Amino acid sequence: MPVSTSIPQTSDSRFRLRWAALALAVAATVAGCGGDKPAADTAPADQAQTPTAEQPAAADTAASAKVAGMSVDALREAATTAQREQRMYAPAGDNAMEYYLALRDKQPNDAAVSSALTDLMPYATIHAEQSIGRDDYEEAKRVLALMQRADPNAPALPRLRAAITDGESTLAQRQEQQQLDAAAEQERQAKLEEDRKKQLEENQRRAAQELAQQQAAQQAAAEQNRREQEQRQVAEREAAERRAAEQRAAEQRAAQQRAAAAAPSANDLRAISTPAPRYPAEALRSGTSGEVVVEFTVNVDGSVGDARVVRGNPPRVFDREAVNAVKRWRFQPVSAPVTTRRTIGFNPAG
Repeated sequence: MPVSTSIPQTSDSRFRLRWAALALAVAATVAGCGGDKPAADTAPADQAQTPTAEQPAAADTAASAKVAGMSVDALREAATTAQREQRMYAPAGDNAMEYYLALRDKQPNDAAVSSALTDLMPYATIHAEQSIGRDDYEEAKRVLALMQRADPNAPALPRLRAAITDGESTLAQRQEQQQLDAAAEQERQAKLEEDRKKQLEENQRRAAQELAQQQAAQQAAAEQNRREQEQRQVAEREAAERRAAEQRAAEQRAAQQRAAAAAPSANDLRAISTPAPRYPAEALRSGTSGEVVVEFTVNVDGSVGDARVVRGNPPRVFDREAVNAVKRWRFQPVSAPVTTRRTIGFNPAG
């Protein structure tokens, strides 16, 4: 960072020599350190000089008023301590430059105070330039105000003012562009997020639709298989029942023929219990009615055996339930088995 090496025009040769020596020493220090800050043995540490960014202007005013209210001895001691602790121009309200300015206001003719302020100007210039370099224009303007008070005709003041003005303008433009870029990026990200959500929703909708179709197809196939299996089982049971019934009927007919003469007639049967048959669910739902003629044998103890369907209308709709019902019937005991027939009606309205 550039350092002013202009020597003020004055008749005091000692003053001019001190200024030149200080300016050259500071310039050499800045060049050796990369231009970022003065060396530790010739200038204060930068972090000890820079006040916090959040420090309000009211605090600076209060600090200045406090400094102005200090006595001459207190100001001189505070300035000496600040110089020893490398607090040349910061923090605000507690630095050597402000103490010396307040001391000069109280003792305008004190040559030592003027000399001290002159010695501090190069440091203040460097700090102002560093503040400008890192876009800390509030700090730069604070130090510039101290320099203005110390020497309104200092050669570095116009250049620093111009650098602050240009820097603030450039910073404002850069911040504005950054805001525009951030808004554009935010809008782009929002659009991408919206497109991503729409695509995700569409993918989910398609996946759900495909899954529903697959499940429906699987359920239909399973239902078809179940019905076919039930139909096969029913057909096998009915065929087995018919064969068994035919065999039993043949045996019963042979036995009945042998005992026909001595067997009691159907008119001798006295029913004790004749539970009604269960109405088939499918026939009930469809409102189908009909009747079944069942032939059965009443045993000597009154129980029913060898029940078979003689005729069903409609065929095989009510046969099973009719036979199951007849098998549960009970009659008064008889001296010999009696074979008879009964017609069992099915009416959904009944």
